[in-house]
Amino acid sequence: MASSSVNESAETQLDRLSTNSLLKWLTSLGPGIITAALVFGPSKITITSKMGAEYGYSLLWIVVVAIFFMAVFTMMAARIGLATQQSFLSTIRERWGKGASIGVGIGVFLVTTSFQAGNSIGVGIAIGEATQTSTKPWIILFNAIAIGLLFFRTFYKVLEKLMITLISIMLLAFVVTLFLTKPDFGRVATGFVPSLPTGSQGLVIAFVASTFSIVGALYQSYLVQERRRVNPGLRQRSNASLTGIVILGLLSAIVMICGATILEPQGIKVLSATDMSRALEPLFGHFSSLVFLSGLFGASFSALIGNATLGGTLLGDSLGYGSQLQAKAVRTLIALIMLIGGAIALSFGKLPLELIVFAQSITILIVPFIGLAMYVIANDKTVMGDYRNTPLTRMLGGLGLLLIMGLAVSNINELFFK
Repeated sequence: MASSSVNESAETQLDRLSTNSLLKWLTSLGPGIITAALVFGPSKITITSKMGAEYGYSLLWIVVVAIFFMAVFTMMAARIGLATQQSFLSTIRERWGKGASIGVGIGVFLVTTSFQAGNSIGVGIAIGEATQTSTKPWIILFNAIAIGLLFFRTFYKVLEKLMITLISIMLLAFVVTLFLTKPDFGRVATGFVPSLPTGSQGLVIAFVASTFSIVGALYQSYLVQERRRVNPGLRQRSNASLTGIVILGLLSAIVMICGATILEPQGIKVLSATDMSRALEPLFGHFSSLVFLSGLFGASFSALIGNATLGGTLLGDSLGYGSQLQAKAVRTLIALIMLIGGAIALSFGKLPLELIVFAQSITILIVPFIGLAMYVIANDKTVMGDYRNTPLTRMLGGLGLLLIMGLAVSNINELFFK
């Protein structure tokens, strides 16, 4: 009996150790998962579905390119967060003055506020389509829930757990959708061979610009520092962010493959994120449509919270209120973005074109500066110490900066000369 009791105790301890190890691993992924969740919103689903619907599998290679450079800059930002005791904008303030810091903070706040309506609309449409009801009550409800989460004392821990849950929902929903559509994996493989079909340049630029998100990468430094504050005993690793970015790429590729498999053969043009669910239902039944809509909900609600948290944190930091999520001023600014986004969604029912143009104009101004500032700081031995960029990262980061500048020039040409 004693031997049996000892064996049971040993097994119980092993189970506990395994559970604790899994929880620690999931917690270590938190910042990367949050970044993936705020970048992969309803607009990403629309773009990737459209790429698949119009060009089949031929643009899958661009996912690898965008995710590669996003990973380089996200891990760079993570190292900045680990190397320094102060926030990124505090470092900018020391190097380039208070005006530069405030300019970045206000710019990011305006961009996130401009795009917040799209996230609110995505939540409303996902639930409204699934229940055959009006979108407006759902927009109000889920914005209220999101604002309510800010009242938790440990908001970061709630945010981390929620994002992991929503990313899990998205992965499950889109993998099931992929399984239902049964793509030709031989043709899928050919999509990773670089080619640029005629007329695809606009979609490629839009996808790369939204996936290789310098603002999203920058926020990684804040998330790493927030996690260190909340869990001071937790081991910090800069490459923990990589898993979240890989998941971002996987989600993008899956939705594009589904679009290529279902929408392209039928010649269906994608106008919104729900077009995929409508195309799935006649072929695979109502269940398949609900599965895809659950993924859309996960993408929309996670982006709604993550996008607002990013904008509110950076504006609060730039104005001298600090960057900690427990600060009342920061939470107020996060709530303000949610309220403005929800109000625009209820008033217009879509993201007004003028706001899109405005957000793109602001992005052109701040993104190159943020990218260059991250690169300069991450290469500075006095700031970074052992976390300084390696020669390989410096080279890859330089290529990433060239890509950022190219996207900025392309956007300028699109906005002002066409």
